[in-house]
Amino acid sequence: MAAATTDGRGIMMGQAAERAGSIDRASIDTVVFDLGGVLVDWNPRYAYRPLFDGDEEAMERFLAEICTSAWNHQLDEGRPFAEAIAELSARHPDQAHLIRAWWDRWPDMLGGVIPETVALLEALHRDGVPLYAITNWSGETFPIARGRFEFLKLFRDIVVSGDERLAKPDRRIFDLLVARAGIDPRRSVFIDDAPKNVAAAEALGFAAVHFTGAEDLARRLRAYGFLGGLPGVAP
Repeated sequence: MAAATTDGRGIMMGQAAERAGSIDRASIDTVVFDLGGVLVDWNPRYAYRPLFDGDEEAMERFLAEICTSAWNHQLDEGRPFAEAIAELSARHPDQAHLIRAWWDRWPDMLGGVIPETVALLEALHRDGVPLYAITNWSGETFPIARGRFEFLKLFRDIVVSGDERLAKPDRRIFDLLVARAGIDPRRSVFIDDAPKNVAAAEALGFAAVHFTGAEDLARRLRAYGFLGGLPGVAP
């Protein structure tokens, strides 16, 4: 038996790998996607770069010290924007106008679709593959995405963290999809660009893929028996 190692998040990576290795690839019939970073290009820098007049260093310092990824994760978990912005502005009154921009200019953070990955999603849909998504996304802003991205209609169900007040890598958000959609993790591929979320899915029995690009994803999906009719995709 391989020695289990931890990645610092409490997930036993060695054990997860063993479970993933025992998956019967021929039985995989369902695909679960992450959205941001996989199908949607989201980046707060698109909104903040004009506000800093090209001062990249100052912008990066603001995003690292004020509107941090941990603070944004609270929004993904369902914390109201108004509450989060008011609390953070009280602590950093000199930055209040920039903090407020997280809401006022949020639509500018959407850079558009990642077309190569959306093409894979569309091919899976044409093949009749059941498609689902789990996304760390505020329930207040997800309607903007629904109105902008037609491909979201291809999913049978989308679990939005802000609506459920649960966010990846919490196993409960995966359990919620399993219960709500009636899918079997052992028959499902989960795709995400965050290694901690991939590890969480593996620990629950999913065949999990760390997304690094559409070309690599296509190869991995082919290995699970998908995309057989898509030209130009090498196994």
